[in-house]
Amino acid sequence: MDRIRIRGGQPLHGALHIGGAKNAALPLMAAGMLTDDRLLLGNVPRLADIATMSALIAQHGVAVVPDGRTLSIGGPIDNTEAPYEIVRKMRASILVLGPLLARVREARVSLPGGCAIGTRPVDLHLKGLEQMGAVIRLEGGYVNAAAPGGLRGAVIVLPFASVGATENLLMAATLADGRTEIANAAREPEIGDLATCLLTMGARIEGVGSDKLVVDGVPRLHGAAHPIVADRIETGTYACAAAITGGEVRLVGGQLAHLGAVAAALRSAGVEMTEQDGALVVRRAHGLHGADAMTEPYPGFPTDMQAQFMALMSVAEGAAMVTETIFENRFMHVPELNRMGANINVHGASAIVRGVRGLSGAPVMATDLRASVSLVLAGLAARGDTIVNRVYHLDRGYEALEQKLAGCGADIERIPG
Repeated sequence: MDRIRIRGGQPLHGALHIGGAKNAALPLMAAGMLTDDRLLLGNVPRLADIATMSALIAQHGVAVVPDGRTLSIGGPIDNTEAPYEIVRKMRASILVLGPLLARVREARVSLPGGCAIGTRPVDLHLKGLEQMGAVIRLEGGYVNAAAPGGLRGAVIVLPFASVGATENLLMAATLADGRTEIANAAREPEIGDLATCLLTMGARIEGVGSDKLVVDGVPRLHGAAHPIVADRIETGTYACAAAITGGEVRLVGGQLAHLGAVAAALRSAGVEMTEQDGALVVRRAHGLHGADAMTEPYPGFPTDMQAQFMALMSVAEGAAMVTETIFENRFMHVPELNRMGANINVHGASAIVRGVRGLSGAPVMATDLRASVSLVLAGLAARGDTIVNRVYHLDRGYEALEQKLAGCGADIERIPG
């Protein structure tokens, strides 16, 4: 199993390119199942999750053809089952449910691995589709869904702004009979990117970027070409990398507007960010200062940046409180950061981070995608060597991470397992 070794203490200087957003690419790929025509996606990142979604869509019979940074998706669906063997690898696999029901009126989709209905947002997908006329049964770990007469428009009020449920219901509504209103819809830039693509494919959608989406179903969608929006989480992660090392980095393609509350939190901590010639320039101004963050739906602070920000706060002057309101059990990186000398105490849904003068390299274990990269950030700032184990998590969401960081002066390498 691969590991990453980091010898810390090198300020980052240089430029690195921000890739297409994984969290936009996955629903966009699922949208390719809504038409027989070809959907051409550009700026596609090379990630393990993209490969998993490609395999899932292909086993439905839909052609998935990569060509460099472009992915061509389209064709008839000849299999309506999304098997556990693929779905267990990635929660976003549930996004094929809406397109399958809308297009061929039936689906059998495995529940994502480790998912418990009622404690995760998957139940919102199912309730919304039931309101649109789907008949759903849960049997043997699978969602068995059918809409023999086709989906129909409905008024759906989400109890909270679930990104996945908004995406699934939005895609399903494009081919439903009549008007669908999705209230309390999530507003992440990735959802706006999906809606923009669907509009290009012939969908009729109003309210893009707001918390109320109104969709008038159409008989069919057609092919289109669509470039995937830049990854705001990758942008925020490398902004933290520049700040934690005290360097200055140009994030080519990074968009300040999409960072939302992350930009505000970083500025409160003493990080400068300016847009110049299609890049976001990030540098630490006059030291780091403790700043609080609470994860919330967009435009609030994203849960996918919580671990990275906590690593940054571990070496800031003073104290910070980081509160997680989106997912339970998302402080699994805390014991690993503390192994490196951080001073973090968890109290329920909040973590109190008291900044220390420096971290020390140590062997650490990655537990999930964002926790993994928080340990890499800590390693960049630590004295001595840090070995990050189980880095296959990183490959799900960060393309060529070690090469990008090394290109900016980091002493980092991947050690094949």
